[in-house]
Amino acid sequence: MNIRIVIIIVSLFWIISEIVLARLKHSDAAGTKQDKSSLRILWSTIILGIVIGNLLAIYRVGTIPAGGYYAAISGLVLIVVGIIVRWIAILTLWKYFTVDVSIVNEHRLVNTGLYKLVRHPAYTGSLLSFLGLGLVFSNWLALLVIFIPITTAFVYRIKVEEKALVAFFGDQYVRYCATTKRLIPGIY
Repeated sequence: MNIRIVIIIVSLFWIISEIVLARLKHSDAAGTKQDKSSLRILWSTIILGIVIGNLLAIYRVGTIPAGGYYAAISGLVLIVVGIIVRWIAILTLWKYFTVDVSIVNEHRLVNTGLYKLVRHPAYTGSLLSFLGLGLVFSNWLALLVIFIPITTAFVYRIKVEEKALVAFFGDQYVRYCATTKRLIPGIY
């Protein structure tokens, strides 16, 4: 099968899964919303980064001269691994997961599964996928334009989310933070 077709199929699955997730897991009135526009900032940054990344790839500004095919294959693998990591994290939290930062009724701290390794594995998965998307374009500028701003938006969202979790869980979350990194096990 042609790699471009596989990339399109995987990308469509990724987009549709995120749309379905946004429809199913948006917080309701029963939760305490504390999003501070982080969802809007995140989506705006994602859309802008992807559009600019696509344009750079289309106009071949920053194209990887050699090994582009292997960069695209590596990127595709990262997208798939990222989607899998994200969905495992979401399914682990399912009852407590919302696409906007909020505390739901009877919220409890989950520190099992991937949450034993990092505090935000769903974001780790997303970032792996966006890194992969940049590589799929086989374009260094597209990679930077997609990955750096989106990572910055996720870091902002993490700060908003952690502030809400500290406010709700107090010392329990602070202790969890002391033993678990944010996105990359043992590093950050």
